[in-house]
Amino acid sequence: MGTVLVVDDQVSVLRTVGENLRRRGYAVELATTGAQALAHMEHGHADAVILDLGLPDISGMEVLARLRGWTTVPIIVLSGRTAEIQKVAALDAGANDYITKPFGMDELMARVRVAFRDTRPSPGEPMVETEHFTIDLAAQCVTRDGRRIPLTRTEWQIVQLLARNPGCLITQRQLLADVWGMKDITNNYVRVFLVTIRRKLEPDPAHPRYFITEPGCGVRFVPAGLTDAADGSRSAEPASGRARGQQPGRAMAPTMA
Repeated sequence: MGTVLVVDDQVSVLRTVGENLRRRGYAVELATTGAQALAHMEHGHADAVILDLGLPDISGMEVLARLRGWTTVPIIVLSGRTAEIQKVAALDAGANDYITKPFGMDELMARVRVAFRDTRPSPGEPMVETEHFTIDLAAQCVTRDGRRIPLTRTEWQIVQLLARNPGCLITQRQLLADVWGMKDITNNYVRVFLVTIRRKLEPDPAHPRYFITEPGCGVRFVPAGLTDAADGSRSAEPASGRARGQQPGRAMAPTMA
């Protein structure tokens, strides 16, 4: 059925909503603060989020904005704030739905079903397959043997940018600009994150087969594997839309919250 992250500082709400979700077959993760919610989404995974706006540390609106900076996961706001201006602000900030407290459990469960139904990938969505793993750009995940490989937000942004431009050289400057919004190319962010990505995805991280660094130039993703690739020294401007099932267009420019 999928995993739902419920974020609310009221323990009674967490317990009630969590029990009802589990009863209907969903896996459930709970968070009582905005920081916990962001950490879970950074290092874990959820297919939908139920989010209260009145959190004790970080505003629920800030959590919403930061999540929308890098993920399209459905977010249902569940809040005691009933003013129309507050509902409009949350929806404009990226919420998929808004339910006010007190609420009916049947209605909430129906809204969750709608959220899952509206985000199911269509058959033509892009997917990049390699011998060792599959990158699903629609579902925003990487799987191996049917099991999801956990990636942090930043790791995913790097992987998806490279996967949308298979075989093309992506410069360090472009990676820093698109993933971190940075112009300074003197740091080692790209190198550090490529090390963790290779540990998770490469069959032999010490001898990369798919994520190839060209010193002084940038990084190239080779879906067929380096041994089967054409001229590995070929440099090309990124041309997104090369993934199977994707139409040509500019690669997404993810941001880091």
